[in-house]
This record gives sequence, structure tokens and C-alpha cells, in this order.
Amino acid sequence: MQIHELSVPKKQSSKRIGRGGKRGTYSGRGMKGQKARSGGNVDPLFEGGRSSLVDHLKKVRGFKSIHPRKSVFNLTALEKWFSNGEVVSSETLVAKGLIKESLVKNGIKILSSGTLTKKLTIASGLLVSETAKAAIEKAGGSIEVVAEEN
Repeated sequence: MQIHELSVPKKQSSKRIGRGGKRGTYSGRGMKGQKARSGGNVDPLFEGGRSSLVDHLKKVRGFKSIHPRKSVFNLTALEKWFSNGEVVSSETLVAKGLIKESLVKNGIKILSSGTLTKKLTIASGLLVSETAKAAIEKAGGSIEVVAEEN
């Protein structure tokens, strides 16, 4: 097909109603009312004055933050899943199946619930609470430079 063989389809104009002719006095518009007038139009969501279905539904209360929650790990989880001398990082947590790879971008934080007896090295990508940091260092572990400590 060549460019000169293309044709533009004919524009299908809307039918002009209400100028006499075969349809008679009201021309298919009914008798009076807003929709019988020229330019008259009713909001498609208008339900005749009754409360709409959306108005009858329960209101959702509260607040939802736009910031995703961080994945939280306790010292008991590290004690259970990691052996002495291992490095705890987002890669090792994903490899052990403790967290999905898609959730790593939200952040990972280690909290101090439980006890720790193993020497673990915490990678720099993880966040550590102050009490968890103290517990890890007390057990002989170390923490690489952490972005945030809360």
C-alpha cells in the first residue's frame, strides 16, 4: 500500500434531532424536561436524587503512609539463622529466604528483641537500633558504617 492509496474515513456526525421531519413533534426526545432541551445534559453519575451506591459504602477511616515499612529482624532471628562469624547483609537475608528481594528496597532494620551469643558482622546497608547495636557488640560482633541509627 502506498501513501497516496490511503484514505481518511468519512466523519460520522451525530444525528441532529429536533428539527421536525419524520420523527414528529418531539423527535425522540420525550416531553419537556432537561434532556428535551437543546444543550441539555444530565450528569451520568446522577441517580435522580437518591444516595448513590458509593455514599452507602462504609467510610475508610485512618491514615496510610506513602512511605513503605521497613522489614524488621530481631536478634533471635539472627541467632537462629546465622552461624558464628557470618556477615549479615541484605544479600545473605535474601539467600536464606528470610526476605523477598522485592522488599529489600524498603529497607531492613535489626531490633534488639531476644539475645545474641554469636559474633556477627552487620553490613553497611542495614539499619540497627541503639540497643541492638550494643547487644551485637557485647556478643563480640561488629557493625560496618550504618546509614541511620534509631
